[in-house]
Amino acid sequence: MSSIEALQHPLEEITGGGKVILLNTGAVFTPEDVAMLQALYSRDPGSIFKHLETLDKVGSGKFMDSYYIGYGHKSIGDCGTITLFIEGVSMLVAKAIQDSMLYSGQECSTRFLDFSKQSFIDPLGIQDSFMILNKWRALYLKSLDPIREHLKKQFPMQEGEKESDYQKAIKARSFDIARSLLPAGAATNLSWHGNLRQIRDRLCYLRNHPLQEVRKVAEAMEKLLIRIYPNSFNNKRYPASEEYNKQWMEHGYYVRETRNWTREFKLAYVGLDFSLLGSFLPQLHDRPEKTELPKQIAECGTLRFEFPLDFGSFRDIQRHRGVVERMPLLTTELGFEPWYLEAMPEEVRIEVKKALNSFEYQYQYDLQTRFSQDNLQYLIPMGYQVPISVTGDIPALVYLIELRATPFVHPTLQRRALQMGHTLKHLLCDFGFKLFVDEDSFGRFDVRRGKQDIVEKTTSVL
Repeated sequence: MSSIEALQHPLEEITGGGKVILLNTGAVFTPEDVAMLQALYSRDPGSIFKHLETLDKVGSGKFMDSYYIGYGHKSIGDCGTITLFIEGVSMLVAKAIQDSMLYSGQECSTRFLDFSKQSFIDPLGIQDSFMILNKWRALYLKSLDPIREHLKKQFPMQEGEKESDYQKAIKARSFDIARSLLPAGAATNLSWHGNLRQIRDRLCYLRNHPLQEVRKVAEAMEKLLIRIYPNSFNNKRYPASEEYNKQWMEHGYYVRETRNWTREFKLAYVGLDFSLLGSFLPQLHDRPEKTELPKQIAECGTLRFEFPLDFGSFRDIQRHRGVVERMPLLTTELGFEPWYLEAMPEEVRIEVKKALNSFEYQYQYDLQTRFSQDNLQYLIPMGYQVPISVTGDIPALVYLIELRATPFVHPTLQRRALQMGHTLKHLLCDFGFKLFVDEDSFGRFDVRRGKQDIVEKTTSVL
């Protein structure tokens, strides 16, 4: 038996289904040990070898309980990291966990994986919701092959392209289109890598989340971490803080379509110090391709873009940690993203439109009268649009735009990235500002997608 096979990974079942697993790396030093060793520098200038002797004698448990928990020295918790694996939860849980600028981790991709066999989470638990979810599954399954054949006619293999790369690219593109039919209740798996402090602080919000499923997942994570790291996680709560978090998350967490949203892209706010920006002219003008802007330019201020975007592509843009993105409430209010329908063969498009019309009627005149919009999110396909708000400084926005404006990105998100880029370049035209994006690449089929290359390349300047 190998050493990896011999490792035991602590696990906690989630009430209602799913599980949380804490990765055991087999390391001699635990995350708490590593945190203690670094924290000792703040009290003793001695060598690490001296601190190792101290750790060997007294252990990290009492130290973490006294200083990290007891005295509230939170920075100590920054020095030890752990990795959690959360399995069998809805897309909505994944987005809730990832809704942090400090989140690190990965999630199953609907752009590369066939989700036809994934379970669907259904908090309503009624016959109507069961039938709706299964109709979406059936339609997703039925649509994949016709979409692939349609794509092959649209984008025949070119001379010099490898058959295997071409087939993978066609498959990925078909998932790009068919994912619009997957409901947000589709189950997924994700990882969460963070330090003790980040995860402990984040649990304060997750256990007060509007969705019961998220609260159950937070409860399972907390139980597991208290069991394994009792000196860094405990049950101590501050009632006033818990009530505060519960209230603002219940009434102000989601961006709702009632916030005077239109169906148009717009630059909603500009808060830039143009005089200060002028001192960065060489950095704005001379930046070479594949090079990030200096973060110091962030002191010049922020901008906010607002636009509708399908929930599937929101899952992609939410990966950017350098900008602030509010969590949108998934409803049918802003309609189904037209790109998906246009990308389908006619026979599939007709059937999907019928299914969407039937669902919207049932949603508006029946389901909304009986259930909260929060829980109805589980039934809504990810092709429906949600209100997006992206706020960031210039370096953060430039990084997002250049990464998401390539033909390797889902077209509905690529379009928004190109719009943000065009707007930003126009706003900063007097500063010699340039972007490395290809304006003519929207929706382009590129067989290199089949290589699953994570290095995205652009060649021309906007």
